[in-house]
Amino acid sequence: MPGHYFDCNATTPVCEAASEAWVRASLKHWQNPSGLYRGAGMTRRLLEELRGELAGMLEVEEEEVVFTSGATEANNAVMEYASRSGGEGVFAVISAIEHPSVREAAEKWFGKEGVRELAVDQQGKVCLNALEEVLVEGAVGLVSVMAANNETGVIQPWREVGEICRKRGVPYHCDAAQWVGKASLAGLGECDFISGSAHKFGGPKGVGFLRVGGAARENFTSLVGGPQEGGMRAGTEDYPGVLAMMVALREKQGDMTAERLEGCLLERRAFEKRVGEDLPEVKIIAADAERLWNTVMLILPLSGPSNLKWLIRLDRLGFEVSTGSACSAGKGNPSHVMEAMGLDFDQMNRVLRISGGWQTEGKHWNALVDALLEVWEELKSGKRMEKREEITPSL
Repeated sequence: MPGHYFDCNATTPVCEAASEAWVRASLKHWQNPSGLYRGAGMTRRLLEELRGELAGMLEVEEEEVVFTSGATEANNAVMEYASRSGGEGVFAVISAIEHPSVREAAEKWFGKEGVRELAVDQQGKVCLNALEEVLVEGAVGLVSVMAANNETGVIQPWREVGEICRKRGVPYHCDAAQWVGKASLAGLGECDFISGSAHKFGGPKGVGFLRVGGAARENFTSLVGGPQEGGMRAGTEDYPGVLAMMVALREKQGDMTAERLEGCLLERRAFEKRVGEDLPEVKIIAADAERLWNTVMLILPLSGPSNLKWLIRLDRLGFEVSTGSACSAGKGNPSHVMEAMGLDFDQMNRVLRISGGWQTEGKHWNALVDALLEVWEELKSGKRMEKREEITPSL
């Protein structure tokens, strides 16, 4: 991965080992796993071995793992199931900072009036008291709180949420798309539903997983058609894609030593310290919160231009960052995450999200600070970019 790529929360490049595995599997085990001939049977056996491996990582039963096209499909399927199985009058509880694939799916299947949002504090962390209060109302069909926020990187109290839900007998869904591949999987298996996406941790796009726990397996259906995935998701299984996902996940889990995690966190903090010293007008969102080791969200100087002008100039210097969630880019709407944290529209218009990866080193963080300083001096001087460089990059 290029050292100047800082948009890993949006997507990551496919790691070399995963790419090679995908090519090998596509050439050798391309048969439909549902076929009755020998080659298809071998592909089926290999696919089930991968299912068992992922189940072991999550500490769940093998038959509870469903391979999907990604977290968006999984999140939609969970919401549809919860609305269908909960009965009349039930509502969904989601945090105010959930990903659009959770928020919009909840509103589609429960209706806007059937969705309750949990407030977050100024650091962007879900308030557990708010959860306790809404559960008292009863008739809750599902609680959905993500593991870590895709914009701020703030780690949510998902273990505590799960414990509260278990005591109340309420199903709990955790969108772990930003967690898997960056943090330990320990404890995730206690969530009734878990969704993940391969392209967030070095796997290919178009493949992910969903854990469907307990009695939900009996009536759960994502896609209808054939009997694949234990009847929970129809469609020919993508063995090469699943293999590539698991190869990438193995690699990331292997990277996750305590020493490596601490080193990555220290490098991010060193970046923040230098930004604070060299660009004192810049504010770090959720600076005091526990965040993913790779994520920093900045509010740029009040006296400067909008974040898009910063992004364009950083891109010209070879640095790829974002102005927020890739799934919201281009809509022109204010960030619901920033809004929930109390930021005004002007502040939202000056936000940059920076998210590194496992290959991001201290020298890359330092180079980004240098680039930010260069852009700031350029903007303050009123220097214009050459016309050929004024190209809005893809968000």
